[in-house]
Amino acid sequence: MDELDYQPNLLAGSLRKKKTGTIGLIIPDNSNMLYADISKNFEDIFFSKNYNIIVGNSAYIIKREIEHLKNLRSKMVDGILMIPASTEGEHIERIRAAGVPVVLLDRKIMGLEVDYVLPDNYQFGYIAGKYLTGLGHKDIGYIDRFQPHYHSIERKKGFKDALAEGGITFDDDNVLEGGLSYDRGAETAKKLIQKNKKITALFSFNDINALGAIRGLNDIGLKVPGDVSVMGIDDIAISSIFIPSLTTIRYPVKEMVDEASRILLDRIKQPVFKKNKEVVIKPELIIRESTSPITKT
Repeated sequence: MDELDYQPNLLAGSLRKKKTGTIGLIIPDNSNMLYADISKNFEDIFFSKNYNIIVGNSAYIIKREIEHLKNLRSKMVDGILMIPASTEGEHIERIRAAGVPVVLLDRKIMGLEVDYVLPDNYQFGYIAGKYLTGLGHKDIGYIDRFQPHYHSIERKKGFKDALAEGGITFDDDNVLEGGLSYDRGAETAKKLIQKNKKITALFSFNDINALGAIRGLNDIGLKVPGDVSVMGIDDIAISSIFIPSLTTIRYPVKEMVDEASRILLDRIKQPVFKKNKEVVIKPELIIRESTSPITKT
């Protein structure tokens, strides 16, 4: 067998056992450092369990996500992990109804009965609002994602509630949709300052966008955090080495990946349907150089 480099026919074996030893993972953007980190952690876990992972990038396009699901089903994967691209759930329900275990991460689709592992998205916004108002900031710009989703809605709600507790009215004029990219963060930060020169802090939907905001503020001669404090969400690796290093709220990658993996493996081993699980994991504030108490009045 060694001399002839014999390789067993895994497909034939999997058909006999009705298991293929493969897991599907669909993420919305494989260029996003957060999702790359999530993918790596999943691959490490499932490799140690003798599973292969097939990764699909939906690029936030629902039709592409549907095609990835069809492809995974045709390959007879044993289970699927997903960060959904939209609020639509019919195509995911069809997969689950066909007997393929599905675990969704990061965001919830209302009415879809699957297993969920979520960060506490409300707390992302609430923690940021409490921290920035605690530093004395009242005029705070908010950079949101383009399309509202469960997680973005919850984050904004938490932020509004924290401001209200500090006696501050959330100003919709201080909100702009800035997408998720570095360039859009820079562009949106400039627009927010042009709209309201009294802004002393910016809170962005994710770290990459927040880092772009720092660059945008520098471009128009504003210092971070001297003139404007900036804060993000995720705690991707570059956030700690950027100058200034970014104050952020850590996305609980390892905890979520560990929990989602455990749930999916349990579903694969015991395919008889059990009650859906929903696990919510709290994020953590990481204070760095990009925020400081208010200096201008």
